Amino acid sequence: MPSARTTRTRRLAVALAASLTASLSLLAPAAAAPPSAPAGAADAPLREVMFVGNNWDGTADVIAARGDFHRIGRVNVIPDKEERLREIYLNPVKLAFFLGVRNGPGEGHDQFVDDMYATPDGTAMVVSRPSFADVVSLDLRTGRINWRFPVAGHRSDHMAVSPDGTRVAVSASTADTVHVLDIATGRQVGSFKTGAKPHENVFTSDGRLWNMSIGEVTTALDAPWLDWTKGDRKITVVDATTFETVRVIDMRPRLDAFGRDDLSDAVRPLVLTPDEKKLYFQVSFLNGFLEYDVESDRVTRLKNLPGNPATDPDRTTWVNDSRHHGLSISPDGRKLCVAGTMDDYATVVDRETLQEGPLVPADKPYWATVSGDGRSCVVSESGSDRVSAIDFATGERVASVAVGDHPQRVRLARVPADWVSPTGN
Repeated sequence: MPSARTTRTRRLAVALAASLTASLSLLAPAAAAPPSAPAGAADAPLREVMFVGNNWDGTADVIAARGDFHRIGRVNVIPDKEERLREIYLNPVKLAFFLGVRNGPGEGHDQFVDDMYATPDGTAMVVSRPSFADVVSLDLRTGRINWRFPVAGHRSDHMAVSPDGTRVAVSASTADTVHVLDIATGRQVGSFKTGAKPHENVFTSDGRLWNMSIGEVTTALDAPWLDWTKGDRKITVVDATTFETVRVIDMRPRLDAFGRDDLSDAVRPLVLTPDEKKLYFQVSFLNGFLEYDVESDRVTRLKNLPGNPATDPDRTTWVNDSRHHGLSISPDGRKLCVAGTMDDYATVVDRETLQEGPLVPADKPYWATVSGDGRSCVVSESGSDRVSAIDFATGERVASVAVGDHPQRVRLARVPADWVSPTGN
């Protein structure tokens, strides 16, 4: 049996050990605990805005989604520019493609932002950056990069976000591939192969994802009889969950059956009617658009829009084979809005009659979307660094706001109601 002195010694040792354990637990690093989101982040009130991608200067302007469309702030989408350029300059293959983008689709400029969307909680902006061949997520409060996903090949392009906002699809244009990423983590959840040079992506309500490939648009082989040199262009429709191909639509035989074998089959921007039964699309070199019936699988109508007498008839001077590039549809499906890129105007077209409204002067309009309230068509004027709103009802310009260098894609988004530009932007 231990003595009283031994017992007291043991009790003192136990007490000291317990005290030491408690002290060490207080000194343990906070990182040992599971990370948690900032308090109230998920419940923070949001406001609807528009993101405007300024392709040549590597910024995205945030503007009001209605009213006067005033500029709210700006985000630098290339905070890692020096790191990316160092990586490119040390790799001869990457450098060759980087310069190819500059001297091809970039018209002598680097392409730093093509497309952008917000995460569902409004805390981040996801951006495709063609010259850097990647997609990044940027924290809208700090401007820092959350994640980066290098695409296959050497150039990233148009994107689309799933109806629930959780996934983003991005075209890897030199790899004939579309990646689908988890928008919160940047982890790839699937991918699929496409035609030559995948471009626009569209999710539909029936659980499918459409991709339009446009082929090679940077060569000077632009005569109609040389259209075959542009590559294998087609619409690839996949199941948006399994990414298995469910349908392939080659517009070549459909245009031929319509009696227009002279038209390019490179499908550019497109829109679907609210019931998704009709599709309106632009093709390379055309000043106008076509109508396609999804169920009967036929091209049903063509709308030729006026040409600008000042437009150079030399097709090799048209930017990336675009004559008209930008198309949107009013929420009720009654009006279409067309960006007449090389003809320097935008116009609203009645969908039933295909009669155009006033030709609103615009400087190289490159995209068209719909305002937050659905009343206006919003076009980016890449030639004058402005965004303009055109009323669907009257066809007249109702607002215009200055943005950054060479605006292209414009997307509706939501950000925190109290959002301001990150420091240094």
